[in-house]
Parts: sequence; structure tokens; C-alpha cells
Amino acid sequence: MSEEGAPCDRGGIRARGVALALLGGLALGVGAFTFHYAEGLSYFSTDPAACTNCHIMRPQYDSWLKGSHHQAAGCVDCHLPVAFLPKYLAKASNGWHHSKGFTLENFHEPILIKPGNSAILQENCLRCHGELVHPLLAGARTDRDAVSCVHCHAAVGHGESAGLGGPERGEQAERTQHE
Repeated sequence: MSEEGAPCDRGGIRARGVALALLGGLALGVGAFTFHYAEGLSYFSTDPAACTNCHIMRPQYDSWLKGSHHQAAGCVDCHLPVAFLPKYLAKASNGWHHSKGFTLENFHEPILIKPGNSAILQENCLRCHGELVHPLLAGARTDRDAVSCVHCHAAVGHGESAGLGGPERGEQAERTQHE
């Protein structure tokens, strides 16, 4: 009996502890297997080939190999912040969205950059080419209708056709229709 006079249920406590340990072990095992299967450690590197772990990114990688920035910049140079903490926060966010989208197959085709990642890309363009384009920008970096490097230079990083095929959608299709 316990101090209050109620009987102790040590067997029930042990059974719950064992069940929780089994569930935790199962979750840890499935997570470790998935991390290993998805080559999770490769995403901590700066190797552009890590982006091809998902077969869906192969066209972007192949077009980058043929693109003008191949010798000068890898994926992380353009698509991630330079500072340590923002870089790994962006990697974590992108990893979550990519794994969810590719697993559930509910991503936009062709793949489109999200607004936050577009801002990172813009900052990295300016970090490398700022001296050259500074007179063109003259403070128009944060306005809603600010000059965007990829507006005119969309093919620089990945070439003209970096999708998996299928119909073009969005701004590129609209530009093509009006030309």
C-alpha cells in the first residue's frame, strides 16, 4: 500500500514504461533508417551532388553542370545564407519542405522557388555581383517591385529548361505567350 492507503500498481507502471520504451525505440529506429536511406549526412555538406539524392532534382543539377556558374558557385553559394545559424535554419526548413513534398508528391511542377528562398538568392547575387550592379539597383532592393536579378537572368544558374517536363506554368509561360 502507498502512503495514502491506495494499493501500488507497479506492474501497470512497468508495462507502460516498457510500452513507451518500445514505441520510442521504434520511432528512433525508423528515423535512423530513414536518415541513412535518404543519405541525410550528405545534406550537411556543400557538395552539389547531394541535391541529386532526390531524383527530382537531377534536371537542376544537370543544368547547373552546364551553366555559367558551374566553375564559380555551388548550390549552397546561391541558395543558402552565408552566416552559420541562418544557413542551417534554411537547410532545416528546406529539408523539411523538400522531404514532405517529395514523399507526398504534392509539390508544384516545375519546381518553383519560395519567396523566402528567392530573397536569399537575391542577397547572394548581390553579395557576389554587388559592385557590378550597384548603380542599377540604387536602393531598390526591398520594395515589392524591386529589381530582381533572376527576372532578367533566370537561366544563369540552371539553364533554360530545368524542369522535369510537362507544361510550363506561371510567369515564364506568360512571357512566352506575349512574345
